[in-house]
Amino acid sequence: MATPQPGYIQPGHDQEHYGASQHEVPENASPAHGGPPAPPGAGRKKRHYAGQAYDFGAGANSALGGQQQGGGGYSSPAGAVYGQQAQHPGQQVPAYSGPASPVFPAGAPGYGQQVPAVGGYQPPEPGYPSHGTPLQQPGVGQITHGMGNLAMGNQAQSHAPHMQGRPQMNQLYPTDLLNQPLNVSELDLPPPPIILPPNTSVTPSADANCAPKYVRSTLNAVPTTNSLLKKSRLPFALVIQPYSSLHDHEDPVPVVPDQVIARCRRCRSYINPFATFLDQGHRWRCNMCNLTNEVPQAFDWDAASQKQLDRWARPELNHAVVEFVAPQEYMVRPPQPLVYLFLFDVSYNSVTNGLLATGARCILESLDRIPNADRRTRLGFMAVDSSLHYFSIPRDDSENGEPSMMVVSDLDEPFLPTPADLLVTLTECRENIENFLGRLQEMFQNTTNGGSCMGSALRAGHKLISPVGGKLTVLTATLPNTGHGKLEMREDKKLLGTSKESSLLQTGNSFYKSFAVECSKNQVSIDMFLFSSQYQDVASLSNLPRYTGGQTYFYPGWNAARSEDAIKFAREFSDYLSAEIGLEAVLRVRATTGLRMSTFYGNFFNRSSDLCAFPAFPRDQGYVVEVAIDESLTKGVVCLQSAVLHTTCNGERRIRVMTLALPTTQNLTDVYASADQAAITTVFSHKAVERALGSGLEPARDALKAKIIELLQTFRKELAGGNMGGGGLQFPANLRCLPVLFLGLMKNIGLRQSAQIPSDMRSAALCQLSTLPLPLLIQFIYPKFYSLHDMPDNAGVPDQETGDIVLPPPINLSSQSLVPYGLYLIDDGQTQFLWVGREAVPQLVEDVFDVPDRTQLKVGKMTLPVLENDFNERVRAVVEKSRDHRSKGVGSIVVPSLYVVREDGEPGMRLWAQSMLVEDRAEQGVSLSQWLGMLREKMNEEGGFLSSFS
Repeated sequence: MATPQPGYIQPGHDQEHYGASQHEVPENASPAHGGPPAPPGAGRKKRHYAGQAYDFGAGANSALGGQQQGGGGYSSPAGAVYGQQAQHPGQQVPAYSGPASPVFPAGAPGYGQQVPAVGGYQPPEPGYPSHGTPLQQPGVGQITHGMGNLAMGNQAQSHAPHMQGRPQMNQLYPTDLLNQPLNVSELDLPPPPIILPPNTSVTPSADANCAPKYVRSTLNAVPTTNSLLKKSRLPFALVIQPYSSLHDHEDPVPVVPDQVIARCRRCRSYINPFATFLDQGHRWRCNMCNLTNEVPQAFDWDAASQKQLDRWARPELNHAVVEFVAPQEYMVRPPQPLVYLFLFDVSYNSVTNGLLATGARCILESLDRIPNADRRTRLGFMAVDSSLHYFSIPRDDSENGEPSMMVVSDLDEPFLPTPADLLVTLTECRENIENFLGRLQEMFQNTTNGGSCMGSALRAGHKLISPVGGKLTVLTATLPNTGHGKLEMREDKKLLGTSKESSLLQTGNSFYKSFAVECSKNQVSIDMFLFSSQYQDVASLSNLPRYTGGQTYFYPGWNAARSEDAIKFAREFSDYLSAEIGLEAVLRVRATTGLRMSTFYGNFFNRSSDLCAFPAFPRDQGYVVEVAIDESLTKGVVCLQSAVLHTTCNGERRIRVMTLALPTTQNLTDVYASADQAAITTVFSHKAVERALGSGLEPARDALKAKIIELLQTFRKELAGGNMGGGGLQFPANLRCLPVLFLGLMKNIGLRQSAQIPSDMRSAALCQLSTLPLPLLIQFIYPKFYSLHDMPDNAGVPDQETGDIVLPPPINLSSQSLVPYGLYLIDDGQTQFLWVGREAVPQLVEDVFDVPDRTQLKVGKMTLPVLENDFNERVRAVVEKSRDHRSKGVGSIVVPSLYVVREDGEPGMRLWAQSMLVEDRAEQGVSLSQWLGMLREKMNEEGGFLSSFS
């Protein structure tokens, strides 16, 4: 058992025994975590709350890594090779590995003394680079002496794949879910490695295959036949996140600037690291459809310097993710400028809660952040109550610099003033835009108008910008109650928790779907920022972003008088305005012959069977594409290529191409051993949302339950010999988290059985479940949980090597992890809770919150005070680091609100926080142990249990 870390004591325990005698700290000693020497008395102060009430291991961080070792108590190998990057930077993760002495099949390549690492995954065969393993790049002379040798040496991959020795695939390690407790750090493991035959790629680049932060497959070994896929009961789908940051400089990808784009004549795939060259390099064979194509004449020529290029240095042959600068033929019209048309709600609700003033001020202060490198960015402004208010903003050099307002009361066919001054160039009108935004609040500060004709305003805004395309950004605090798209107050508490609740999640007016499709056709995208303390019909309004590539941002009970609310929105809205979105974009996924993209999930409009249209392409969303196997796969490797054609904010037409290569297999064992539990959960999150909106919440939950039972039964029948090995519940090590993730999904606010969840809150959560990038989605389903009162000394301070703040080890989401004197952080990526135990000592409360006693601690939304003590600094650092989306490899504008919860405080707040403890029994939801027991019972029922998910 690990030595407990110093922390805060439980009142009533013998401090001599648990304090000074066990945790004596010399007064002049430096803190263990580094930093300046402790001031006089610091040691005594620390002893006052340092001796933890450890009854031989009580407290969340007392065990190694913060919890019991999961995964069947696997030992940490001496030379772990895979999975040690099982967390985002700065987070400690306990070791978790395969069995100590695995039995390798006869003839397996020698791996020296290495033991399969995390989850028992097999390390890749030497000779093919795994992600993040740099290979020594041979010089140009080593690769080729001119094009004459192209058919030799480096071109060994033009073979038929099955003729080579088959590489060792990932090993399957069954584990017992009932007897080997969940280790939550397993949720942070990377997917099983993609093991390709040696020399599959045309260059030995470590970046030849797509990194999982861009594209993940649910199966990293693809069944060769549809019958084998059906037999597995696993989904075959891609989880695609083309952008991993809000701005290019935060995560740059290689750019091919010369406009020389080699594409297959038949399937239109882009040349990539898995193509092969023939005929002394004059032709190349498509790795998707096998067609032989001519290599473009300029492929080896640098037009700028008028010199020969080294072909093997071209980005598209070395990197799976590249961006091509598109030539003229990729443009239907000249690249559009970036256009934002802001629709301000200026009704009584919006003015009194401070939305109008805060929104206008935020835009004013963010004008420099709005992308405008090409100086073509255009802005427009409309105000909405029961009438439409247009604003004409003159150029800065005009004689009359005063903005003017025109009010239109005809909502059926509103008169559109001359658009010249309504949509203005930011560069030419900067001063007058600033002047207008500074005065906007004054224009409506005395309003008593409670109406909102937002539907009519959207139609007028669409008419205004549709010739160009762009973004309609809506900020509203009022239910649209007049004009087009009028909505009624539909919320009925009697329906919550019943089968009729699903009617509240449907669209209340068909206008919102039909109008959204019309917007998509005209390259108009809509983002909804919804602020209200009353019913706002998120279910209806969220259709606008859903079909136009936008997003719904929901701020329930928001009020600018609360500084936390104002700061949260200001930070998020400023980041939103700064994001380098793509314009008039389309996404298409191509694949090896025999594979077909069958179903698409996400916020876009499906323009044809395989083309997804995005008037604006966001940087903070993920997408799911299901793949069908139409023909038997004869190749040893299949490729799937995602391409996003878009216009950048700077007016440049580009294609972002992401190529993923996967091995094929005829063995069901390989399929299960290479399945990605996080990607599978993401697929079924999208499917569950679709089922909830189409059939209801209960059918969605039932389908999830049926699916996990089906997978467990299939594994037992096909791979575990039909027996459960002594009464356990067996599942592969790489899928151990799937049952708890499905439980978390069923308990999520979007799907769980409850009569207490307002339909707006549920609808907003369903939007999250169908758009969040994979890392944030997994956290939204199974939140992070940290014990702070006893966190290790290196937690909350920068790592000496990386400089990143170190997070404490995560712990299980169970009340069994809580001690009454503890301080905990629960974070689902959207909301944070600081849980203060009912016996927290005054010293802890004072050090963190600057109040003398917990009874004086204000509960609810708050910002932690900045205090001159080490523990306060570390707690604030952990809270802020937990909010850091970039370290998780995603772009997001969301800044989670922080709520302080006292265990003996306000019941509603406490129950809200406890609802995130996925492993506990709550309301009508079962605990994790009950869930696993129920799964075992269902598996033993005769006749099988087929999932209702198609």
